[in-house]
Amino acid sequence: MIREIMVRPERCLGCHSCEMACAIAHTPAKNLAGALLAGQRGLKQIYVEQVDNFKAPVVCRHCDDAPCIAVCATHSLHRTEDGLVTNEDRQEQCLGCWMCAIACPFGMIRQDAPKRRALKCDRQCLDDKDIPACVGACPTSALVYTDVAAFEAERRRQQVANLQAGGAAQP
Repeated sequence: MIREIMVRPERCLGCHSCEMACAIAHTPAKNLAGALLAGQRGLKQIYVEQVDNFKAPVVCRHCDDAPCIAVCATHSLHRTEDGLVTNEDRQEQCLGCWMCAIACPFGMIRQDAPKRRALKCDRQCLDDKDIPACVGACPTSALVYTDVAAFEAERRRQQVANLQAGGAAQP
């Protein structure tokens, strides 16, 4: 089973720890002190968004039928053998036309302005336990790195636990 970054929005505090961890993981130093001392600035590839009082992290879904890949004229964006959608190994091919940004239904393509290339989640941030930096940094476990079946099974168990405790099922 392919593991995905799954979101439990009801747990998100909007603290942006995931964004900071992502940015730091994408610096050569790979740690905050080293990045600051070297003057390195990483670019986050996850976003915490808020609408009214609702906050939630938004991450690339690495779609099966990825519209960003379909519109990439240079084939910079492509799917890796492990199922990820990336351009990490083909960045020099990116024209900076932003068709991928237009096509992405989740708004997950960002601009690396100095290099004028598309940038998106590449999962090049896994720690020694193979956990993405954003997931490891989340203090409330709003982000979970698991396969979809296990995530849904846990949600079902939580619904039963809520009912058992005399509460109503939660969305």
